[in-house]
Amino acid sequence: MTQVRLHLRVAALAVVALVGVAGCALDPQADPGGVGGGLAPVGPAGQGSGASAVAAPDQPTRSEPTPIRTKATTAPKPVRGTPAPPNPSTSQPGPKKAPAGWCPQGEHQREVEGYLAKLGGFGEVIVDGRQSPADCKAIKKFQKRYDIRPVAGRAGPLTYDVAKRLATTDVKRCKAGSGTTFCIDLTRQTTWVMRGGEVVAGPTVTRTGMSGFATPAGTYKIFNRDLKEWSDPYEVWLPYWQQFNGGIGFHETTTWLHNGAIGSHGCINLLPADAVRFWELGKVGHRVSLVGRRPGT
Repeated sequence: MTQVRLHLRVAALAVVALVGVAGCALDPQADPGGVGGGLAPVGPAGQGSGASAVAAPDQPTRSEPTPIRTKATTAPKPVRGTPAPPNPSTSQPGPKKAPAGWCPQGEHQREVEGYLAKLGGFGEVIVDGRQSPADCKAIKKFQKRYDIRPVAGRAGPLTYDVAKRLATTDVKRCKAGSGTTFCIDLTRQTTWVMRGGEVVAGPTVTRTGMSGFATPAGTYKIFNRDLKEWSDPYEVWLPYWQQFNGGIGFHETTTWLHNGAIGSHGCINLLPADAVRFWELGKVGHRVSLVGRRPGT
């Protein structure tokens, strides 16, 4: 009987031991991201921003040492005549605020500075590749003029692209006559107006026909104008309409002009202010000259 009781006790201890192992294996805190194959949990910040739980290459990945618990001790009293030790909660400096008029620096800072200096009209620009309050102000003015969003003064890819296209536009490529000529560089997606050999408006940005609806190069004349033309096939109003080739004409854009993934069905899309200016300068019979070809069409 004694031996039977001994065997039963040993079996009971074995069952307890097995249950304990299973419980540890199912512990959600066991081996988070370690060699056991567990996944490191992504916190709310990571889930909301799409940030990875994996440390970036330039961040240390070593684990912090486990703090050793010790008995609480009373902090030593300062000796009379010596300053009290600083309080970390009050002596630590807070984050520095950016100076007034300052903007973040973009990856195309120097190039944008150079293009804006060449274009002129946007204020003082220092071409040194370093952001300054003057550069910030000039870049913001440029972004506002050409509807580049956000107007933050940062020399990012879109600001760089627009500035480069405008600064490298050769107005002499336009086959302008002695009167008023509307010019379009399809390659750079820019447009301007000449009169008597002089530029009287622009260059400014435009967006022409997308793939499958390429705007053709050539020389034409405006033959129809309407402050608000209705497009039958596409069921949309076309403000400041000036027609010059079949169903193709100038008009104010009906979408955000800098969405390069789309385009017109052949028309010359203009920013609102440019559409008004072109309308004021245009008349039936005025010349329209298009050169080049939009990339990808």
